[in-house]
Amino acid sequence: MNYETLAVRAGLPEDPHGAVGLPIYAVAAYGFRSLEEGAERFASGEGYVYARQKDPTGRALEERLSALEGAMEALVFASGQAATFAALMALLRPGDEVVAAKGLFGQTIGLFQQVLVPMGIRVRYLEPEPDRVREALTEKTRVLFVETMANPALVVPDLEGLAALAEEKGVALVVDNTFGAAGALAKPLAWGAHVVVESLTKWASGHGSVLGGAVLVRDSGIWQNYPQFLERDAKGQVPWEALGPRCYPERVRTLGLSLMGMALSPFNAYLLFQGLETVALRVKRMSETALRLAEALRDHPKVQRLRYPGLPQDPAYPMARKYLASGGPMLTLDLGSQEAAGRFLRAIPLPKAANLGDARTLLVHPWTTTHSRLSEEGRRQAGVTPGLVRVSVGLEDPEDLLAWFREALEAV
Repeated sequence: MNYETLAVRAGLPEDPHGAVGLPIYAVAAYGFRSLEEGAERFASGEGYVYARQKDPTGRALEERLSALEGAMEALVFASGQAATFAALMALLRPGDEVVAAKGLFGQTIGLFQQVLVPMGIRVRYLEPEPDRVREALTEKTRVLFVETMANPALVVPDLEGLAALAEEKGVALVVDNTFGAAGALAKPLAWGAHVVVESLTKWASGHGSVLGGAVLVRDSGIWQNYPQFLERDAKGQVPWEALGPRCYPERVRTLGLSLMGMALSPFNAYLLFQGLETVALRVKRMSETALRLAEALRDHPKVQRLRYPGLPQDPAYPMARKYLASGGPMLTLDLGSQEAAGRFLRAIPLPKAANLGDARTLLVHPWTTTHSRLSEEGRRQAGVTPGLVRVSVGLEDPEDLLAWFREALEAV
């Protein structure tokens, strides 16, 4: 089935009452008919025990995400940050190393520097080009981490080349696919990524009203290179021998949900499940509008530089053509200075907020918000300049948006 069909049909459970839609299971615990049934659920992990680990509403969302992004398994979390942390904790030990792309989302860098590094994990940043990465990998590297599209630099890496290198070296390629819009814009697993992490708060939600995150995993034997899957666990079993490729998502569920409790509520899972039904339609419309804005504003005298991967002149265009369904709903304007950016943002009648993927067009000044905790050098390495404005294009009429942008640029 095609994406749009899966978006409205995948994951719907059979309901004894014939409900047309997804019920909300707003309970904490699930009972057993007998001692033997309880023992079997705890031993096998099948069925439901406690909502912190999984629940039927969240499970339906996991099944829908798996179908949309071509995953073997999906797990949902309270936020995108929680999903990223759980995915990495299942792979890393003190002394291990992460090779990460430059230009990551500011809070991802914060997670690396303020959480992973104090735990004894080394993180190195470089341009996500296969040749550069090959030179940087060592025997201690356990994770290669990139984004589908850098936030906010809008660089699109060579996912296929990085995946081939990661497979060759026995290192997991973890891709933050938040900008991939739950597979509506990009599907890194199809290009060989081993793990996808993403914020569902963005396009999957669609209205900026709910937090959520996900970890998605493809079928792979890469986990045989990690000692935690070859050593006996608390149950006395060797995870790879007992579970095969599912040993990794099971470890993510145990660490992130059962032990660290970063669970998504059934109410949020229900809203996200519904949001996915229209994500392809929204992303298509937003991308068309973003292209219209980019074409109209790229030569505006007040815009020093405009980045949009859907423009043939953009450095990311060749990779975007290969890996993205379109140019996407994101663009950036560099107005030359923080003062100019401030005048523009004050003049434009659109929300200024550190979110994206909303039905409303949202603007933000990364230098003073999302990346403000980085050093000046770190911000510039991430592609953030004092005059940069990030734009998440919404569902407004394209001509109304263009008129507002042109009017606000006159204030610069």
